[in-house]
Amino acid sequence: MPTVTDTGEALCDLIAVDPGALLVAETSRGLVGSLIAAWNGWRGSFYRLAVHPAERHRGIATVLVREGERRLRARGAVRVDVIAVAQEEPAIGFWSAAGYERHPEQTRFVRDR
Repeated sequence: MPTVTDTGEALCDLIAVDPGALLVAETSRGLVGSLIAAWNGWRGSFYRLAVHPAERHRGIATVLVREGERRLRARGAVRVDVIAVAQEEPAIGFWSAAGYERHPEQTRFVRDR
């Protein structure tokens, strides 16, 4: 679901500041997946993992995540966190299968402008 930060301008800002943070997967049919792998100098974070519905269950998300992990480790990350929608069971299942642990004792706080 789009949020206030999901704009073309925000994507251009990301690319201008950290072009390596945006990972994309392409096939002969075009863009089929993407992931933002951001580094803040302290830890790595994954945002907005997406794979086109017709391309799911082909390992694209796993390839994006592993490449994101590789890039973040190269920058010094010893921890990577993920923001996932708690009600999205397929997403929760994916991240668990990818080796990420859910931390029920932590919660996220957000303030939009």
